[in-house]
Amino acid sequence: MKRRNLVVALLVAAAVSGALLWPKGREVDVASVLKAPLTQSVVATGRIATPARIAIGSPLAATVLDVTVREGDQVQPGQVLARLRADDADALIRQAAAALAEAEARLTQIGSLGQPVAAQQLAQAEANLSVARAEAERARQLVAKGFYAQSKADDALRNAANAASAADTARAQLAAQKPGGTERQAAVARVEQARAQLTNAKARAAQLTLVAPSAGTVLTRKAEPGDVASAGKVLLELADAGETRVYATVDEKNLRLLRPGQKARGVADAYPAQPFDAELYYLAPAVDPLRGTVEIRFRVPTPPAFLRPDMTISVETVTGHQDATLVLPSEAVRDLDGNKPWVLVARDGLASRADVTVGLAGIGRVEVLKGLAEGERVILPASGALDGDKIRIRAPKKPKVGGLQVPQGMTK
Repeated sequence: MKRRNLVVALLVAAAVSGALLWPKGREVDVASVLKAPLTQSVVATGRIATPARIAIGSPLAATVLDVTVREGDQVQPGQVLARLRADDADALIRQAAAALAEAEARLTQIGSLGQPVAAQQLAQAEANLSVARAEAERARQLVAKGFYAQSKADDALRNAANAASAADTARAQLAAQKPGGTERQAAVARVEQARAQLTNAKARAAQLTLVAPSAGTVLTRKAEPGDVASAGKVLLELADAGETRVYATVDEKNLRLLRPGQKARGVADAYPAQPFDAELYYLAPAVDPLRGTVEIRFRVPTPPAFLRPDMTISVETVTGHQDATLVLPSEAVRDLDGNKPWVLVARDGLASRADVTVGLAGIGRVEVLKGLAEGERVILPASGALDGDKIRIRAPKKPKVGGLQVPQGMTK
């Protein structure tokens, strides 16, 4: 009896030891294949760009008397921006007065001297023409009678033609000198131009007024009353009013997903709870070789009032959407960016490799088109399991508060 009990005890001990030593399998974390809506988008970061920047400067050295606008002010065409007083305006006045005196003298010269001289030159040319024609006729008659050679008649005809050309030139010169003639009109125009320049110089000597050439927003104010502005110095910088745009860059791998005309949503870092609509209208034709990025541009048809030039903007362009499809966490798919993505599926206590076909890619999730069924559990790579390993599924952890963080206004 004692021997039998000893044998039983040894068998029980062996069974317990075998159970303890028998491999239990690798403990793994899994993610389930679920059916859910999925939105694929490309998120880019850029800045608000204005259609044009206008630099307002002083045309000459002057003292700033007043600046009527400040940064952020909206201005309209013709609105006074600053007033200045010129320090060297006397030189401009003297220069304009000298130009006017020269133009008036030229006009007087044409009337008192140019026209009489041109008339006298015309009379002389016409007299020479009469003599030349008479000589030509006489030479022709003498040649016909045999007294002169034909060359004598040819010389006489050539002289008559030259005299006729000289008479035509003199006649044109006289016409130009008369009232209404081209030279007289040019002289009158020079006088009027010089007189206008003198008037402008006198006005600028009293006070210089800088006005807005178009509607826009004041970006910078670089002058204060009392400052001395040199010629060409920029005093104010304006952003021309027009279409609001966002210039951004994205990784070149997203280029295949983007095309002009796609709708987008923008969010300003300073106002994350106030998204606004945008539209993609430009894709750069070249890739930045140093950064591997592509410039893209959006127009904002209805810009909110808080947008400012150079403000940082996050723009999400929706490139695909499914109301209900099989989705899986992106981390569960191996070689996701390769040609043959695959997963390890937990089946009957074993890790089994399965090739999958993926579709849309959302933030942290990917669409599964082929290879998996709803409800299947996929082993996460961090578990370290290999194809064919025995596995035990670890109890799911409690979700962390907050989860995946995305900018407000963006699609999760």
